[in-house]
Amino acid sequence: MKTTLLLLPLIAVASLSAEEPFDTKKLSKIFNGKSLNGWHGNNPHTTDRAKEGNYKSLKAQQAEFLEHWTVAEGALVNDGHGPYATTNRDYGDIEFTVDYKTVAKADSGIYLRGTPQVQIWDHTNEASHKHGSDKGSGGLWNNAAGKPGKDPLVLADKAFGEWNKFHIRQLGARTWVWLNGKLVVDKATMDNYWDRDVPLPARAPIHLQTHGGEISWKNIAIREVPGDEANQLLRGSDEGFTSIFNGKDLTGWAGPVENYEVVDGAIACKAGKGGTLYHEDVLADFVVRLEFKVPENGNNGLAIRYPGKGNPAYDAMCELQVLDNTGSKYATLDPRQYHGGAYGMAAAHVGYSRPVGEWNYQEVTVKGSTIKVELNGTVILDTDLATLDPAKFMAGSKHPGLNLKEGHFGFAGHNDAVHFRNIAIKKLK
Repeated sequence: MKTTLLLLPLIAVASLSAEEPFDTKKLSKIFNGKSLNGWHGNNPHTTDRAKEGNYKSLKAQQAEFLEHWTVAEGALVNDGHGPYATTNRDYGDIEFTVDYKTVAKADSGIYLRGTPQVQIWDHTNEASHKHGSDKGSGGLWNNAAGKPGKDPLVLADKAFGEWNKFHIRQLGARTWVWLNGKLVVDKATMDNYWDRDVPLPARAPIHLQTHGGEISWKNIAIREVPGDEANQLLRGSDEGFTSIFNGKDLTGWAGPVENYEVVDGAIACKAGKGGTLYHEDVLADFVVRLEFKVPENGNNGLAIRYPGKGNPAYDAMCELQVLDNTGSKYATLDPRQYHGGAYGMAAAHVGYSRPVGEWNYQEVTVKGSTIKVELNGTVILDTDLATLDPAKFMAGSKHPGLNLKEGHFGFAGHNDAVHFRNIAIKKLK
């Protein structure tokens, strides 16, 4: 069978400069400049996220929304009070633009996926310098202290009375923010303010916050980024990584190679076949990045520090599940059997895979006994396997390979035609 190597234009993506945000011509307006169509009032701090005793129904907020939000001269204007202007639609991976103008001592922000926030405030207000306002607007202010993205990279605010422009890209939890043409947040992971142990939701509305000072918004437009494009942007440059698959044949791979084939530049497990195909390199700590797609009810796995024999779920450090979580045959699995989980030991967060048949982008980082899985821009597993209680492993199974310090990387085929491509490794030691 003739095969072709699929190479994505990663270098072009990586060369995107701070002064060159995305093509706004591709965006669609979500505010018509004339009415509040497409928007409603919702302060999530007093609705579904509210603490007991601070609840206000969504229905009750609509009259208040109309009282405090108006449209004037093509802008959406808020007097500093009332619930937040909220999109009627939920959004996932997006490119988004909005212009805003505010007043001295104002404090506002943009909630992405229903979550605070891209910060807006008065950088000249000394009273809020203790909170970081002197660094300017655009940061992911609710990120944990010291975490990338919390503080903007540069001060980019314009003077009061002038319009500022945000360009925002969010793919999974990975977030880029340009303010007035300057890159202020560069691919930082946005924390989930509501529950820091859980990733951002896959889809949720956008809120324009009101926080005590008058603020106007205009030129609000958005584009949902398709999966293939998001994969390229998330991956960026492969500098520092080494490809371990030539896209043509299985040179450098061992194990039951007869049960696998190369199809359109991807390694595919043959339907009805399986076994662990592994790369010949022996690895200790490393990062692997790859793309994969699963068929309906598809099942495979990533073998981590595989010794070259045995069942990778037990004899390797672990097998990271590759699974169609929506498959009808998997409706009642143990949580530690779904995609991204360390099989039988640690469960991953679910709901972040692309639809069946679409390519997903995944990075896995292995350091010592720790393992982190980032799927389509969202960290779905971040755990230290050495801290887990073996007595609680699924079905009481032993995992003799758990403490392996090195081994091979591979694919644990389970009879389904799961595909992998653009596979690259960076050795950490």
